[in-house]
Formats: sequence, C-alpha cells, structure tokens
Amino acid sequence: VQLQASGGGLVQTGGSLRLSCAASGRTTYVMGWFRQAPGKERAFVAAINWSGGVTDCADSVKGRFTISGDNGKNTVYLQMNSLKPEDTAVYYCAARGFGVMRSRSDYNYWGQGTLVTVSS
Repeated sequence: VQLQASGGGLVQTGGSLRLSCAASGRTTYVMGWFRQAPGKERAFVAAINWSGGVTDCADSVKGRFTISGDNGKNTVYLQMNSLKPEDTAVYYCAARGFGVMRSRSDYNYWGQGTLVTVSS
C-alpha cells in the first residue's frame, strides 16, 4: 500500500487546512491520521473505517477536526478548523486492514508526513 499525503502549510491561529491522503495498491479498510510535534511522540489524531463509516477522533481535536473519505478515489481527508499553535506538527496518514485503532503500532502502512505550522 502506498500512501501520499498532501495539504500541509502555514496558517494563522483560528485558520483552517484540509489534508488529503491518497491510497493505492492493496485494499485497506481503515485509514488514520497521526501527528508528531517537535520533541514529542507520534500521536493519534483521527481514523475512519471505509466500510461502515465508523470514525474516531482524539479528544484534543474533537469538534475542530473532521475525518472523511472518498471511497471512489481511495482518499481520506482531514479537515482542520480553528487551528491552534499546539496543532503544529508533521501529520502522517496511515492504513491498516480492519478495525479503527488508536495505537500507531496497529497500523501497517505509513505515508510521508506533511508539515502543518500554526502561527500565533
């Protein structure tokens, strides 16, 4: 499975960005987003199960970030609104076979990161 993430950039506090992750190759049923801030561990952000539309979102972004997917395009999106400086991180998309999970060790496939910088 190959994952190609895009959409990062520089935005001011309160602004919005939409990240995209296009998947190709072997079929996966769950795609997720993780982020890694400088000096911190990679942390779960959100995930979606294609088949049932089940989603999960970290408490830190709930109400501000929304994960969605376009099955026909094999692409998952992360709409990020009301961005805060603490959202600054490299964002990674990931994929796994079945079941929405929050642990990075549960994901088999990873894309390259895309940097999101939120200025204060």
